[in-house]
Amino acid sequence: MSPTYLVTGGSRGIGRAVVETLLAGGAEAGEAEGGEGVGQVRVAFTYRSDEAAAREVEEASQGRARAFQLDLADPERPEDLARQVEDEVGEIVGLVNNAGLRREAILAMTSDADWQAVVDGNLGGAFRCCRAVLRWMVSRRRGGIVNVSSLSASHGVAGQASYAAAKAGMLAMTRVLAREVGSRGIRVNSVMPGFVATDMTADLPQHRVEALTAGQCLKRGVAASDVADAVAFLLSPRAAAITGHTLVVDAGTSA
Repeated sequence: MSPTYLVTGGSRGIGRAVVETLLAGGAEAGEAEGGEGVGQVRVAFTYRSDEAAAREVEEASQGRARAFQLDLADPERPEDLARQVEDEVGEIVGLVNNAGLRREAILAMTSDADWQAVVDGNLGGAFRCCRAVLRWMVSRRRGGIVNVSSLSASHGVAGQASYAAAKAGMLAMTRVLAREVGSRGIRVNSVMPGFVATDMTADLPQHRVEALTAGQCLKRGVAASDVADAVAFLLSPRAAAITGHTLVVDAGTSA
């Protein structure tokens, strides 16, 4: 069966850019994990509610991408999803945990429900997706996982306590998992994007955007395609000796 990448949240923003980048250069990345050659790599991606956007990505892929519904709040879905992808699309050689959610409020005004939803949706969702694909990757002794974190994980942003905590947890989970599965030939890394203009950040007021981008060394900023290129690199043969690493893509904000 075709080597397949599973990208969560792939219908828009960074996730969509990742899907498109993997399809454009997927053969190279697929070969790193035992792929079958040019034109064989496929991408399975998830969406939560915007089915129209997901179908648009499918159509643009000319049959090489397949959309699946996933709600990060459903703890049972990742296991079924991984099995469905394996049965209907191809062998999962790479997982990109990109899907997430953000609810902003200062910590003192954050409800238990919002805290739980954000932490479990972002961190718990990534954990369950990793666990779901590992049964297949471990048996084949190959595979790659990339977790998409956020600069909020290392730089305090007022109003993002729950989101930052979840994204920081993803970095710790990445390092631990790299230790656990490295002997099975599986690499686990993360990318840490700075501010990227996407649907997820579209509701931010202009003064917040200016504050988030003020420290950039490169005034061009960060595009979704920049993050996608970093993800593709970490899944490619060029990163064969890299695991447990976090690649920062922030136009120099953290310099």
